Amino acid sequence: MNTRFKTRMTHGALLRRLLACAAITCALFASTAHAQTPGGTQIQNRASATYSDGTNSYSTVSNQVIVTVANVSGLAITPDAGTNPTVVSGQNNVDFTFTVTNTSNFATQVRFLQSGASIVLSGPATVQSAVIDLTNNGLDASDTDIRGNAADVLSASVARNASITVIVRVNINAAAAAGSTVNVRLGDSSGGGPTFDNQTANSSANEVRTSSGASAPVNGESEARGDISATVEADAQLQLSINAPAGPVALGSNITYTWNLGNTGQRSAIAQTLAGAPASSNTGVFVVAPMPVGTSFVSVTPPAGVTMLYSTSPLTNDPLSALTVWTTTPPAPLSTVTRVAYNVGAALPPGAAMLNMQMVVQISSSINASNPIYEIGDAFARNNVNSAITDQSGDNIPNKGDGNANFNEPRLGVDAATATQGFQVPTLLTQVGNVLVGPSGQPAAVGPTDNNDDYTNRSSSVGIAGVAFGGMSTAADTIDFINTVRNTGNANDTFTLTAPTVPAGFTVAISTDGTTFTTVSGGGSTTLALNFGQQANITVRITVPPGSAVLNGFNTVIRARSANTNTSFNDTIDRLYTGFLRLQKSVAIFNTTGVGGATDAVPGAEIEYTITYSNISSTGGTNNVTLTASSIVISEDGNAAPNNWGANTTQVLTTAPVDSTSGVITDGTTNGAVTAATTFLKDSVPSLAPGASGTFKFRRRIN
Repeated sequence: MNTRFKTRMTHGALLRRLLACAAITCALFASTAHAQTPGGTQIQNRASATYSDGTNSYSTVSNQVIVTVANVSGLAITPDAGTNPTVVSGQNNVDFTFTVTNTSNFATQVRFLQSGASIVLSGPATVQSAVIDLTNNGLDASDTDIRGNAADVLSASVARNASITVIVRVNINAAAAAGSTVNVRLGDSSGGGPTFDNQTANSSANEVRTSSGASAPVNGESEARGDISATVEADAQLQLSINAPAGPVALGSNITYTWNLGNTGQRSAIAQTLAGAPASSNTGVFVVAPMPVGTSFVSVTPPAGVTMLYSTSPLTNDPLSALTVWTTTPPAPLSTVTRVAYNVGAALPPGAAMLNMQMVVQISSSINASNPIYEIGDAFARNNVNSAITDQSGDNIPNKGDGNANFNEPRLGVDAATATQGFQVPTLLTQVGNVLVGPSGQPAAVGPTDNNDDYTNRSSSVGIAGVAFGGMSTAADTIDFINTVRNTGNANDTFTLTAPTVPAGFTVAISTDGTTFTTVSGGGSTTLALNFGQQANITVRITVPPGSAVLNGFNTVIRARSANTNTSFNDTIDRLYTGFLRLQKSVAIFNTTGVGGATDAVPGAEIEYTITYSNISSTGGTNNVTLTASSIVISEDGNAAPNNWGANTTQVLTTAPVDSTSGVITDGTTNGAVTAATTFLKDSVPSLAPGASGTFKFRRRIN
C-alpha cells in the first residue's frame, strides 16, 4: 500500500510539472508573438469619420495623439559636394540652396550660429545674404536672416523627416578668373561623404545643429554639413569686325562694308532693346552701322535669319534710346537713312558667329578727296548678369531718356432731364415701413434671443477633408443660402440689402433674381422692391477663402432696411461651417507591469484612446435651419498612415470598446465583432443633433 501510494504521488507530481512547463511555454510563445516596440518609436493615433447633413457628405479627423517611447536626434544637410551651374565674373545674387532635414524621430528646431558663422565661403566671391526660406519662393524680405544675426537663430519647429530650405546668396567678384571655384559650406561637421550628416554636435565654430529644448534626445544634439561649389566661366564677349576696300576708291563710286560678329565668351549673348523700334523687332542682338560722313545709303544684304531696321534720326542720338526711331522698311528717299541695324536673333550662343552682313554706301562726288572715308560700327547685347555689352564704345552718346509724354484727355458729361406728368392731384398717406428677413420660407423665425439672431446653418465640404481641428482649409468654396424677405409695413416699399457683418477674407454677394449677383461685402448693397404684404426669396452667395479655420462657424449678418422708414430693419444670420463634426482625441496610459511608473508607456502597458465627437453647429430658437450629422462612421485604422498603433499594440478585450451614445462598434476589416487580432475599429453612429456629443473609447496593449 505504501509503495502504491508513493507511486501515485510521484505520478501526480510529474503531471503537475508537465502542466507547469506547458503554461510557461504558452507564456513564452505569447510574449514573442509580437516583437517589443523599439525605443524611439512614436505610437500615433488619429481617428477619422464620415457623416452627412442629409444632402452633402463630409469627412473629418480627430486630433493626433502620440505616445513617445524615446527621442533620438538627427540632422542632414544636402547637397554634399554639390555643384551649381557655372557662374561668371561680376554675377550677383547667385543662390546656393541647401536642404536641411530633421532626421530625428521627433520635431525639433535647427540652430544657426550668430553673425553668419554657420556659413563658410571660399573662392573669389562674397556672401551677400543668407536666410531660412520660410515660404519656399526664393529669398525675400519675409525670410529669416542667418548672416546678419547678432545672436544665434533658431528655426521654427521642423517636423520629423521634414525639411527647411536655406539660401546663401553670393556675389562673384568682378575680377574672378575663369576656371576658379567658389565653394559654400553650411555647417562644419567632420568626416567624409555621408558621415557629414547625423554627427554628434561638438559646439564647433561653424556648426549647424539641432536644438531640442526640453525634448532631451538620448543621443544628445546632432549636427551636419552640406557643401556646394560653382565654377567661374567667361561671360558673353562680342567681337565685331569690318571688311572694307583699302582704296583708293573714286568719288561717286560705291563702298561695300562687310560685318562679322562673333561671341568669344562661354555664355550666350542675350537680347538688347532698341527703344525706338517697332515692338515686333525691337529686341535682339544687334549690329548698328552708321552712314560714314560723305556717303549715302544704297542697300544692305543681310544673311539668312537676320532682320533689318532703318533710321533717319540724327547720329548724335543714342541708337538704343527712343530718340532714335527705327523702321522695318527703308525710308524714301534712301539718302535720308542715317543708320542701319542688323538684328541677328534673340541670342548669340558661345562660339557662334554671324558672318557676311553687307552694307553698300555711295561716296559723294563733291567731298574733299584728301580725307579718307571712316566707318565704325557697334554690336549691342546683354550678358548673363544683365549688363549691356558691346565690342565698340562707339560715339559714347549718353542715354537721353525715353521721349515719352503723358497726356490727359478731357471727359464729356451728359446731363439727363427728368419730366413729370399727370392730371390728378395726389393726396399722400403716411407710409410706415417694416420688414422681416429670415431663413427660407421663415422670415419671422426667432433665434436664441430675438428675431435679429435667427439663422440658417450650412456647411462647406471643400478643402477640409483630412484637416483636424486647429488646421486651415486648403481650398476656397462657395455656398448659396436662401433667405426670405417679407414686407410687413403698410405700403409698397423698397428694401436695401447689406451685410454689416462679414468674416475676414470672405466675399458675400446677393441676388434678388437668382442669376445676377451684387457684391455686398466691403460696404456694398442691393435693393429689393416688394408690394404691401409681399415676400420674396433672395440668394446669398458666400465664398469662404482657403486658409480658414476648419470645424468652425463663420457668421454673416444679412440686413434688410426699409426705404419708407429708414430706422426700420431686420437681421438674419447665414452661418457657414467649415465642417461641423469635430473629433477630439485624448489618451491615457495604464501601466501595471511593475516596470516604470503608473503612466509610463512601456511594453505591456495599456493605452486608452478616447475620441470625443461633437456636432458643433448651433441650436435654439424656432423655424431656423440647423445641421444634423447623420450616417457617422468614425474609423480608427491602426495601419493607415500616420497611424502605426496597429503594428505596435494589441487589442484589449477585457475592457471592451464602448460608445456613449447609440454607436455600434465593429471590426473595420471584417465588419464583425472586435477580436484580439483587430487593428481597425469602426464606430457607426446613426445621427447626432446640433450641439450634441458622444465618446468612443477603446484600449490597446503596447507590444
